[in-house]
Amino acid sequence: MNPAAGRAPSSLATRRSLLDRLRDAGDKTGWQRFFDTYWKLLYRVALQSGLSEAEAEDAVQETVIAVARHMPEFRYDPERCSFKSWLSLLLRQRIIHQFRKRNKPGAETNRVHVGALKSDLAQSGAATPALVSGGPGDPDTVDQLPDPRSPQLDLLWDAEWQKHLLTAALDQVKQQVSDRQFQIFDLYLLQNWPVKEVARTLRVSAAQVYLARHRVGRIVKRELRKLEKIIS
Repeated sequence: MNPAAGRAPSSLATRRSLLDRLRDAGDKTGWQRFFDTYWKLLYRVALQSGLSEAEAEDAVQETVIAVARHMPEFRYDPERCSFKSWLSLLLRQRIIHQFRKRNKPGAETNRVHVGALKSDLAQSGAATPALVSGGPGDPDTVDQLPDPRSPQLDLLWDAEWQKHLLTAALDQVKQQVSDRQFQIFDLYLLQNWPVKEVARTLRVSAAQVYLARHRVGRIVKRELRKLEKIIS
């Protein structure tokens, strides 16, 4: 599967019904819906962990394959192991696998120079992940595998998961409010435009801006609470 081919679904698909469908490896529609829903989340976390674009794509594909392989034994029980935690664990293992492939002993051409990697991350605006650390006696190269228990990856995952939830919630909200109300909400709250600028651009009053913010914001919070119950 190619991430570039994925499209955001109209609603977040992970719920018991979809997980039940995924037990059938031949359910192409169910698997495509799962991929469309989650590839961006997986890809962003993989990139921010320090993988290249190609490695991140491989990590995404390997994670989806791992989900398929383990679905027959997976039991959706949020009190014991949430889907969010399970998916995070599978992705973590695939990210580590990519670092392992990159840093095979004796493969000098595959060694990663931390200085260059930190520079690339700094230019992209991403924080240098704790997964990237030099080996003993050689601070300029990555000679150790990333720590699978690193809290940095947990932080990356949680941050991207929240973005994922918000995107899904907004997708639901768009179906419940007018285009104009959502546009006001988007410009004012999501893009941080001043009230006067929103009012002038959309030719509405300041009171309408505040009203849209309140009404749409209330619906966003409601949808987020629903999604958290469904996929936590």
